[in-house]
Amino acid sequence: MKPTNHISLSAPIARLQEQLNEFRASHPARAKLPASIWQAAAELAREHGVYAVAHPLRLDYMGLKRRMGQVAPAVPKRKTPAKTAGFIELVVPEAHRETCMIEFEAARGGTMRIHLPAGTTPDWTGLLRAWRDAEV
Repeated sequence: MKPTNHISLSAPIARLQEQLNEFRASHPARAKLPASIWQAAAELAREHGVYAVAHPLRLDYMGLKRRMGQVAPAVPKRKTPAKTAGFIELVVPEAHRETCMIEFEAARGGTMRIHLPAGTTPDWTGLLRAWRDAEV
């Protein structure tokens, strides 16, 4: 194999390259690589990147990328917290106990106020759907 560039390989990639060279020397061209080699390559790709492993080992880039999904992630991904309502306040002033006012505020700045007589139950789903449709 003639080197095309002078990239220094990390020790684990160099060891896997030696295993691959031995396998390729002892098997016919186009022989399927053992699962253990793909597994090791996928683990290295998680650490060093797909191209950094696939190129020097002469592995199929997309095949290696597909197999990376079969390896447990080396570093657990952080979940981003969901956006939640900052504050909800329910206050009933003495003078307005016979009515109810509900106010919604969208992230884009739109506001909706609903005044209801006391004791009525609104269709919350319908109200929010109508408001969302009006925002678009």
